[in-house]
Amino acid sequence: MLAYHIMKPIVQASLRVFFRRAEVRHRKRLALPGPLLLAVNHPNTLMDPLLVAAHMPRPAAFLAKSTFFKNPVSKVLFESVNCLPIYRRQDAEAAAAASGRALNAAELHAQNEAAFGKCYDYLERGRAIMIFPEGISLNERKLRPLKTGAARIALGAEARHGFRLGLHVLPVGINYFDPTRFRSDVLLNVAPPIRVADYAAAYAADPDAAADALTAAIRQALERRLVISRDAAGDALGQQIERTFGDHLNPDDDPDTLYDNFQLGRTLLQAVAYFEQHDPARFAAVRTQLADYLGALHRHGLDDAALDEQRRGRLAGLVNLALGLPVWLYGALNNYLPYRLPAVVATRITPTEPEFRAAVMMGVGLVLFPLFYGLQAAAVQHWLTHRWWLTALYVLSLPISGFYALGYGAELAARLRRLRALRLFRQAPAVGAGLLAQRAAIVAALEAARVRYLGAPAPPA
Repeated sequence: MLAYHIMKPIVQASLRVFFRRAEVRHRKRLALPGPLLLAVNHPNTLMDPLLVAAHMPRPAAFLAKSTFFKNPVSKVLFESVNCLPIYRRQDAEAAAAASGRALNAAELHAQNEAAFGKCYDYLERGRAIMIFPEGISLNERKLRPLKTGAARIALGAEARHGFRLGLHVLPVGINYFDPTRFRSDVLLNVAPPIRVADYAAAYAADPDAAADALTAAIRQALERRLVISRDAAGDALGQQIERTFGDHLNPDDDPDTLYDNFQLGRTLLQAVAYFEQHDPARFAAVRTQLADYLGALHRHGLDDAALDEQRRGRLAGLVNLALGLPVWLYGALNNYLPYRLPAVVATRITPTEPEFRAAVMMGVGLVLFPLFYGLQAAAVQHWLTHRWWLTALYVLSLPISGFYALGYGAELAARLRRLRALRLFRQAPAVGAGLLAQRAAIVAALEAARVRYLGAPAPPA
């Protein structure tokens, strides 16, 4: 538990740097007192428990697959941060196949009963446990079929106390807006708690049916708080529309919350599925128009925002960029290697497992930034300053200037795109007008599709 409390502020600080925005909807539900079982979707491996735990006011134990505990080093690490092993049948089958022996079902059952017993002990002491009922982590905007383990643990703990323990299941939906990218956004969408004692009568009649019913309730709560795609093609189209035309489609005057983007994403995917089925000609036309428009923007090194913002704050923006240039150069030079290396390492060691990439990037960064800062401080102290207070000031400047460089770099890239748009409209006005016409046609088609979709009869529940 001590390691948990030591690591939590470090992880919280790392997450604030890694994500541009992390929003929690219904944050107060994470502070629910008493025994609590958090049921969370699992698209991004180790990043998922870190995010939820970082926003909880009290510690939580984690259920993790038993394979993480086979290595002695990782076993000590996982146990030190409050992890409990869960023994999955697919892991046992893989281990049995590798060793050439038959799966010992009785041994697997005994191991899981012991793990369940530890969970009961945690919950009986009024603590919180986090579980990922999908049982697998895949980097997709989908909700996999839920295992019944979370429901069985909850019902078993309550049954021990005659359903007077006061245990709640708290579903938490994690929505990543670009899960493998540094400085992206994430929304934690917390559902109302489910009172396990409400299933007492069902459990008395049929424990298995009660577990299925509670699992179905958890799934329904998660589905309402996630953006869920049907297929990769539809998801890609929905994300293209959202990222390019989100400001045009969102009805709010100032949609400055991730929940607005979440609602837009859900609506777009539902609309994509509707038109793919009911109006495939319109669906194909919009897809072609969008592909042509994005291709034209790419050829000119532009994005959609640059067409509107080409004249925004030209003089003031250039002055700010000029004044900030020395700080950006200082921050970029001093932070370049520890900034770049985590992405390179993560890409190389997770080429086919993108769901591990963000966690690896953050983990490598947690090691490399202190290491490089220490080496830089030693070099400056030895060859330049020879005074500890000057070296301390230098070390303090490293993260501050590095964080400034991130924002400056994004603004510089946007400014360059706006300047390219301005040059295009001056040198080739017909091309610029053509881009605006393409965009206007797509927005009109999307608006007509919105009217058609909202006027369509609601799908059966």
